Amino acid sequence: MRLLDPVVQRLREGGRPVSVIVGTSPEDSLERARSVVADGPDALVAFGGDGLVHLALQAVAGTDVPLGIIPAGTGNDIAGALGIARRDPIAAAGIVTEGRHRVIDAARLGTGAGPGEDGGEWFAGVMACGFDSRVNERANEMTRPPGMAKYVVALMRELRSYAPIPFRVTLDGEVIEQEAVLVAVANTSSYGAGMRVCPDARPDDGLLDVLILGAMSRGEFLRTFPRVYRGSHLGHPGVTVRRARSVTLEAPDVVAYADGERVGAAPVSCTIVPGALRVLAPSSMGE
Repeated sequence: MRLLDPVVQRLREGGRPVSVIVGTSPEDSLERARSVVADGPDALVAFGGDGLVHLALQAVAGTDVPLGIIPAGTGNDIAGALGIARRDPIAAAGIVTEGRHRVIDAARLGTGAGPGEDGGEWFAGVMACGFDSRVNERANEMTRPPGMAKYVVALMRELRSYAPIPFRVTLDGEVIEQEAVLVAVANTSSYGAGMRVCPDARPDDGLLDVLILGAMSRGEFLRTFPRVYRGSHLGHPGVTVRRARSVTLEAPDVVAYADGERVGAAPVSCTIVPGALRVLAPSSMGE
């Protein structure tokens, strides 16, 4: 956290008081954040990666309090999608002090369909379900190696049991049943530290981009998957992209991850809520 002090100093140069919230656990941090948001601050600022942005989102979505993002994690995909430099926390703090608001969408899990309604967890980036979430599950059970190397090892181990998964995908009431390697539901374009899974996704169009990577052999998957970093995988005949306002994913023995955080086993449903989130970001989106 060597960057926290200079970031706080840069925020204070904006002429507003700055308080640092440090929780003893994610649950405690969220409770503290919600308490602060209830008092109507100028902004709630997340200093961390997509996981912390996801936590802060639970406090501000559906309110008038804007979310600022100081990227300090591994992937920082949500920040990148909003035009915030992924590797320059001081520049990101400058964006916060400028105070320019953008209104974007967020998706909500479960039955809640709008701000103020009873519903589930929010996400701002990508929800993934299938092979990639299985890799995440495996990596989270490992204590070594550190950092991104852990996910590479988890990927190689998961490939040993690689097999397409029978999915039932419901898009605004339309049912699609097919075997697939994974399904991604995207409000923004990338996840997993720069994998541009849905490169055309926009967080302010009132829609979710839904990518279905159809059944293919292990070899074909290994040839196709690296293309996700360029976004060129969309040209593969096994890839389908649709847009919808509400999505339900059903599949056996898989869990879903949203913004890199575990949200639970399938079946899982989500609904886009247009304009649910105010963010402090440049006037033009990134990526």
